[in-house]
Amino acid sequence: MNTVERIVAKRVRDPEAIAEAAAARVRAKSPFNDKGAAMIIAADHPARGANAVGADPLAMADRGELLERLCLALERPGVTGVLATPDVIDDLLLLGVLDGKTVLGSMNRTGLAGSSFEIDDRFACYDAETIARMRFDGGKMLTRICLSDPATPSVLENTAKAVNELAERKLIAMVEPFLADWTDGKITNDLSPDAVIRSITIAAGLGRSSAYTWLKLPVVADMERVLAASTLPAVLLGGEVTDPDAAFASWQDALALPTVQGLVVGRSLLYPHDGDVAKAVDTAVGLL
Repeated sequence: MNTVERIVAKRVRDPEAIAEAAAARVRAKSPFNDKGAAMIIAADHPARGANAVGADPLAMADRGELLERLCLALERPGVTGVLATPDVIDDLLLLGVLDGKTVLGSMNRTGLAGSSFEIDDRFACYDAETIARMRFDGGKMLTRICLSDPATPSVLENTAKAVNELAERKLIAMVEPFLADWTDGKITNDLSPDAVIRSITIAAGLGRSSAYTWLKLPVVADMERVLAASTLPAVLLGGEVTDPDAAFASWQDALALPTVQGLVVGRSLLYPHDGDVAKAVDTAVGLL
């Protein structure tokens, strides 16, 4: 049987195998590797309808290929974990590749890419109760702040609720904030340093406690000034990379800043321009 056939057979004949695999999984001792940094592979893009990589609009839509790339990335030295939605994490549990890895569940995915309701990003994937029951390490929430969209207060309220529920269970609440706006009918994130600073100061204040809150942030210009906006631990996101050398150089510079704890990167490592997943992941790990 190939990878997909094995997973489908388990899902059909023994759906309880997912919960059993989660219960038996060896948990990570910490979110960090031996270099003291987190190296998380992100794969929650498809659940928001964001399957594109470069010019291919459906690059991430082949689940078998995505899982093969994820498994290859997760086995590379220095990789500490994965961030994904339940369908992907369940597949990885059935494949038995999450022992000793940090597992972060993606919590809100209803802000579908390109939709008229993209800001209204409700929590329809993991919740804190399930993350704790599955013995995972935390949850991640995308928090886009659009000052011209009346859905934004609900987005902030729901993020705060998730932060509270994760903190009550002593689990990481990884908040990914962006200041965003509608441009020609599409949501675009403002990646200017001042906008990222403003998003940080808003996101850092959400919830009754910040004890377990981490920030997931883009690498932009003037990162030293940007990251001075908060003392919360931060991880750097990769995003869509057109120039790998420039991206790696910018990541390396930002990784030297005191609040930065590592990288959370998806498409640019799973679908590198040269197709060599292992090389891309090893290069990223080497920056830490």
